Amino acid sequence: MARVVWHVPLTVSGNGGTTALRLFRLRDGRRCAVGFSSPEALAALLGPGQAHTELAETALREMIAPLGVDTLVVDPRLVAPSVSTPAAPSTPPSPAAATAQLQHR
Repeated sequence: MARVVWHVPLTVSGNGGTTALRLFRLRDGRRCAVGFSSPEALAALLGPGQAHTELAETALREMIAPLGVDTLVVDPRLVAPSVSTPAAPSTPPSPAAATAQLQHR
């Protein structure tokens, strides 16, 4: 039987001293791990700067089990509701109104 290896995204601390598996959430809120079949598939979804490592599926499952995570999603695609843009106002706001808006955010 061939060994299955996934490209798994990592989270790296700001100083680079800590590396951890990057976990995600399913639509129902449960946490899951993700694996990609190629570095190109990982970069296409998460960006070329995403840190990652190669892990055998069994190793990945053994790492996430103690965290209570039992779901592995392979080659996920971005699924998000479509973004609706608000209608543009008929007259542009004054610079003072725009500044006030920014201060209240």
